[in-house]
Amino acid sequence: MRFVSIASGSSGNCIYAGTETTHVLIDAGISTKRIEKGLCDVGVKPSELSAICITHEHSDHVRGLGVLSRKYEIPIYGTEKTLEEIRKMKYLGEYPRELFRPIRPDVDFAVGDMTVKPFHIDHDAADPVAYRIQQGGKSIAVATDLGHYDQYTIDHLLDLDAVLLESNHDLHMLETGPYPYYLKRRIMGDYGHLSNENAGRLLNCILNDKLKHILLGHLSKENNLPELAYETVKVEVDMGECPYRASDFHIAVAKRDEMSEILTV
Repeated sequence: MRFVSIASGSSGNCIYAGTETTHVLIDAGISTKRIEKGLCDVGVKPSELSAICITHEHSDHVRGLGVLSRKYEIPIYGTEKTLEEIRKMKYLGEYPRELFRPIRPDVDFAVGDMTVKPFHIDHDAADPVAYRIQQGGKSIAVATDLGHYDQYTIDHLLDLDAVLLESNHDLHMLETGPYPYYLKRRIMGDYGHLSNENAGRLLNCILNDKLKHILLGHLSKENNLPELAYETVKVEVDMGECPYRASDFHIAVAKRDEMSEILTV
């Protein structure tokens, strides 16, 4: 499988995962033009997309969904409540009903030669999920917009070959920054976003000998810095109780305005 972040950040998210015959986007939160360019750089035509898997209905995950799905008639997978919320978003336009494919957390579904495993996450959306994708004995996952994690989360992220994991904010930057108090509480709450420290602690629970690539994603533009996320996560891993060191893994930060390198597992 190939795995690449076309864009990842608080302003827009779009992740590609694919094989020779199956091509999937996880979220479409940037413009169709940017998605088309990103796919071109990967060597995939938008018309070859097999599915768009939506984590939840917030605009930074669905902004480009309407134009892209209608233009290329791409099936849209999401939980029933997520799809209901998307239908209400007038700025996304109308959708042919047959494009919507309701899914349920913890119920696997097939897209081409890939098995997609949605699992529940805690975030302030209708019914959000993260995704684990498996093919040919390899597994990748995209897990962002996590207010917190628990053993259920950890269980769904074990034995991965690659992961894009949220590292949204630095606690000090958020606490001293310009956001109003209610928004700070939302971000730090159980239905908000994962801090750099908690991203590192979660990584400690899922590191394994197979894990080739770690992308830190969904960074806040106002409350984080790529270098800070990277160094904080490294420190948390090195200070953790797992038998690994951060230097044992390829850790990189996914950018909001640039593609990551194309990762292969």
